Amino acid sequence: MGTVVILGVFVADTAYRAARMPVMGETIMGTAFALGPGGKGSNQAVACARLGVDTHFISNLGQDDFAKLALDTWAQAGVVPHVRQIAESYTGAAHIFIEEASGDNAIIVAPGAAALISPSDVEAQADLIQGADVFVTQLEQPMDAAVRALEIARAAGVTTVLNPAPAAELPEGMLALCDYVTPNETECEALTEIAVTDEKQAEQACAALMTKGVRTPIITMGQQGAYLAGHGLVPAVKAGPVVETTGAGDAFNGAFAAALADGQSAVDAVRYGCATAGISVTRPGTAPSMPTRDEVLAHL
Repeated sequence: MGTVVILGVFVADTAYRAARMPVMGETIMGTAFALGPGGKGSNQAVACARLGVDTHFISNLGQDDFAKLALDTWAQAGVVPHVRQIAESYTGAAHIFIEEASGDNAIIVAPGAAALISPSDVEAQADLIQGADVFVTQLEQPMDAAVRALEIARAAGVTTVLNPAPAAELPEGMLALCDYVTPNETECEALTEIAVTDEKQAEQACAALMTKGVRTPIITMGQQGAYLAGHGLVPAVKAGPVVETTGAGDAFNGAFAAALADGQSAVDAVRYGCATAGISVTRPGTAPSMPTRDEVLAHL
């Protein structure tokens, strides 16, 4: 197995279940509450490590109870942390609303100390990034830190993966630093102005992303699966009733990176990602929902 380095954010997920979202000024009764580890980068690192890959995570934390939750989570999953703990800030948190009937979600993230990740923090980990087989980042930490990390990885010949979530305007040239970009339909439309609901639109959106310098775009399409440029739609893997979709994209990205680091082709890595995501949505939570390598192989 190879080595994956991930730059991103840890937040403590505070998840509330209810029949519907309250309107402004309204209070409604929920049906459940859970506190657990989250943050896109951290979730992806947990997914990757649980699949047996040597996984390293770069981030910032506060010095508080949520930081302890982060460190315990990574230790249990086998993630090697490379973090700066900042006493003057706080470890991030996320408010997650989950619709009871569908499992769909809406999220607010306050990244705390992770919002202070700087290009100099990334440069301090340059040796780590340069020694990876695959480097992954997202858009929850500051953009300049993500760009600098991609530059370091690209210059060293490391395979680069950008999960452009949450959707944001990207600086000129950022996409050209990416071997793979993995937006969902909403994020893809923000990048290309092409609404993606079917394979034809996904093909058009991938072509648009390639004109921006991306080598191989991949669009995750929920229950349909994932569209891989140059190949087509890789079907989703159904592993049981959907309980919660919150961590599905992170499960896909962590597994995709793990498979690439293991030497799998892009097509096989996308299938691996779809199977991992398909299992994760049958369980509550984000990081706790990530399956093991044996579970994923059983579904493949």
